Amino acid sequence: MEEIIFVDKPSGMSSFGAVARVRRLLSEREGHKVKVGHTGTLDPFATGLLILLAGKATKKAPELTKLDKVYEATIRLGATSSTGDPEGEITITDKKLEISREKIIETLAQFVGEIEQIPPAFSAIKINGQRAYKLARAGKAVEMPKRKVTIYELELLDYASPFLKIRTHVSSGTYIRTLAEDIGEALGCGAYTTELRRTKIADYDIAELPLFDLPQ
Repeated sequence: MEEIIFVDKPSGMSSFGAVARVRRLLSEREGHKVKVGHTGTLDPFATGLLILLAGKATKKAPELTKLDKVYEATIRLGATSSTGDPEGEITITDKKLEISREKIIETLAQFVGEIEQIPPAFSAIKINGQRAYKLARAGKAVEMPKRKVTIYELELLDYASPFLKIRTHVSSGTYIRTLAEDIGEALGCGAYTTELRRTKIADYDIAELPLFDLPQ
């Protein structure tokens, strides 16, 4: 068999969990074990488009892994998270948040183009052969290397303090959690991502795709 599978991953499920469920369902359908792989993960708290490959289609992984992506994210200003998302330890950094919409728009504009990011320690990036998040969870110091990424578009969808919602088109390898933290630092108030949804991978739009029925 050879299939490209589109999944709308729910919050609370890991990408590897989604792969395991699809593998089980396809293997039951085909009557034998089916090889299934992903073309890029989503954080467990995030939702949205995952492209999975089954059978001989797994050979296409390299050409589908490095594609641009579009996300919608809700960012909480005036607070930080130890993991950059709702699953970490939350610290309030600014109780009297007073930031204008104009200031938000002006700050977002600073991030459009090629920028440098330091990926979060709680990520699937491998450091000396081990996943960074495993080292971080074990309390070990993790030094993440800087990387250059490109923010093609960064649009403010809504702002009702302390929450702002953005839509952003980014190059592969961009961490939206890090982008949110950097925005918070630029505003001088701290920030973390409360909600994240991937809506597009290159020309694959989740609103237009036949989605695989992924039971909870």
